[in-house]
Amino acid sequence: MNPVLLLGALLGLLSVIIGASAEHLIQQRVDDEVWRWVMTAVRYHQVGAVVVTALGLGLAAGARPARRLNLAAGFLVAGTVLFSFSIYAAALTGIDELTYVTPLGGVTLMFGWLLLAWAALGVTRD
Repeated sequence: MNPVLLLGALLGLLSVIIGASAEHLIQQRVDDEVWRWVMTAVRYHQVGAVVVTALGLGLAAGARPARRLNLAAGFLVAGTVLFSFSIYAAALTGIDELTYVTPLGGVTLMFGWLLLAWAALGVTRD
C-alpha cells in the first residue's frame, strides 16, 4: 500500500465533495467575506490534493530520496488539513476563533513546500 497516494486521493475526493457542497449548501448561508475564505480553502485543498497525489505516484515509481518525499508529503497533508478544514469549520459553525489554526496550517504548508524543494535537491534516477 502507498499511504501517500491514498492520502492524496482521499484529499482530492474530499475537496470535490466539500467544494460542491459549499456551492450548493453554504454559499447562501454566509456573507461574501466568509464565502471568499471558503473558496480560498477549497483552492488550497485541491492544490494540496494534487501535489500529494503526484508525490504518491512518484514514490510508487521509485523516486528517491523517498524519506524526504514522504516528509514533504506529511507536512503538505497536515498543512492542507489545518488550513482548509479550520476555515470550513469556522464557516459552518460561525465560530471565528477556529480560524486561529489557519495560519499554523499556512506555515505548515510552506514548510512542506520547502521540504519538497529539499527533496528535489537529492532526487536520483535508478
